Amino acid sequence: MNRGYLRKIAIITFVGLFLVYGGRCLILAAPPSDKLNIFVVNYPLRYFAERIAKDQARVVFPAPRDVDPAFWIPKQSVILAYQKADLILLNGASYAKWISKVSLPPSRLVKTSRIFKDQLIATPGGVTHSHGTGGEHSHSGTAFTTWLDFSLAIQQAEDILKTLIRKRPASKAEFEKNFADLKADLMFLDEAVKKVVSKNPKQPFVSSHPVYQYFSRRYGLTMESVMWEPGEFPSDTLWKELKMGLKAFPAKWMIWEGNPLPKSIGKLKEMGVKSLVFDPCGNVPDEGDFLSVMKKNIEELKKAY
Repeated sequence: MNRGYLRKIAIITFVGLFLVYGGRCLILAAPPSDKLNIFVVNYPLRYFAERIAKDQARVVFPAPRDVDPAFWIPKQSVILAYQKADLILLNGASYAKWISKVSLPPSRLVKTSRIFKDQLIATPGGVTHSHGTGGEHSHSGTAFTTWLDFSLAIQQAEDILKTLIRKRPASKAEFEKNFADLKADLMFLDEAVKKVVSKNPKQPFVSSHPVYQYFSRRYGLTMESVMWEPGEFPSDTLWKELKMGLKAFPAKWMIWEGNPLPKSIGKLKEMGVKSLVFDPCGNVPDEGDFLSVMKKNIEELKKAY
């Protein structure tokens, strides 16, 4: 084959590789964006941070949609991304247990529940179980769905506000305005739940999962928990345990984290127990956002009153 032709092929190949890999290097080595790079451990924190920071930040919540972020264990590549973030917003209250097992820059960690750590709720030991693809876990230790007490959610959002102001003092007025709008929405939710529950404060509930501790305490609900999954039909043993429990705690409503199976709804109804869904919204919802999901939850709660 003609040497000149081979030389041309070699040059073209070299140039092509240079453009491909060189281009990739340029992307990786590009000057950093003027936006803050914020990583979070659950969806409520992402929502709060996005509402307050708006176009001043890129807020990343990398957990897959089919896992419970509280028990999710990220891959090494994701952990590396957390390590490179400008800020890492944590829920605290033992949420995202993987945090304690990896090395993250302490100066960038923001535990948003730190201001009310004396109000955290200890939970008794429970059975180990699994749901989704998150693997087996237990709900013993510390209750972590702090944001379902909307007064605590406001405090978490305010901690995010203070952190953003420290990072971007020139944007203080903008951040404070955005926070005020978010706070008004959370206060609306807080008052709306109080109004619903006030109609029958002694209404007893069974929850499908022990995730409503802060919600129950804030709004005065009487509640006992089981360990059921919305997408699974409970075993005979679980049904027997519920039947026995209802003798001592005659609840007429079960609160589910997600939509239960029609078969489960039917059998509960036979036992005199109706169903409603109150989504904790720890992960990104299929539709809407945190605010719209909570408004829908409140409408669901009205069924029991």
